[in-house]
Amino acid sequence: MRSEVGELLHQARSEGYAVGAFNVYTLEGVRAVVAAAEEEESPVILQVLPSALRLQGRALLVACLAAAEDAAVPVAVQLDHAGSLEDIRMALEAGVRSVMADGSRLPFEDNVAFTRAAVEMVRAFAGTVEGELGRIAGREEGEEQEGELTDPEEAAAFVAATDVDALAVCIGNVHGRPPRPVHLDFGRLRAIRAKVQVPLVLHGASGLPEDDVHRAIDLGICKLNVNTQLQEACLQSMRGALCGGGGVDLPGLLRHASESMRASVRSKLRLFRSPGCPR
Repeated sequence: MRSEVGELLHQARSEGYAVGAFNVYTLEGVRAVVAAAEEEESPVILQVLPSALRLQGRALLVACLAAAEDAAVPVAVQLDHAGSLEDIRMALEAGVRSVMADGSRLPFEDNVAFTRAAVEMVRAFAGTVEGELGRIAGREEGEEQEGELTDPEEAAAFVAATDVDALAVCIGNVHGRPPRPVHLDFGRLRAIRAKVQVPLVLHGASGLPEDDVHRAIDLGICKLNVNTQLQEACLQSMRGALCGGGGVDLPGLLRHASESMRASVRSKLRLFRSPGCPR
């Protein structure tokens, strides 16, 4: 059943779990995420990056929306890390009603202006917007970037100025597999939570330890993004099949990749405490 991100996040916050948001690039990824959510009886979010959109076109969004409609559990679709209003409009016109407007590389005032413009555009379609303040280190959309932690006072000002529905924060989290252990600043997260009333989002959940994930949820994170771990599951499955020495056909290769991604999603949903929710 198709749901909206705002509805899922408020439910998660009230019941003490986090919704898993998984980036997908192919139909096999879409099916794997939805199948895992149905097996775990969990809500889930399908996310599409602008780079995936440029690779696959509107067809990927259409596939996500159709899968959400047909699912036996609540499934929402979101455009992730959109840095241009053109990409946002394309997604809205395709039927997507949730957008992550990413102005995090811009100076504060420019980030506010861009995000506010995105909010105004999305509101015309009765949709919701996730903004980002601070900058998450690691590889994003093919580019390496330095991190910048979210300031709690600026977070409050940003939310008030933009009217976003959710806020992605940086507390030491990293996109991709970090080269060294990640140390999350939970004191900063607690301070942000005290200043900001909208649901909070944590990107870069692929490599986080279990205890850190649970502590983040306890301190107000109600959406966790996963990209790298799903890609790794797909690629490792394909490498194993291709290098195994036996005959490989394309349908079998894709089936094994989908099964590997599904198992990865299931493990994350359990970590996020979302199976069986909303009750």
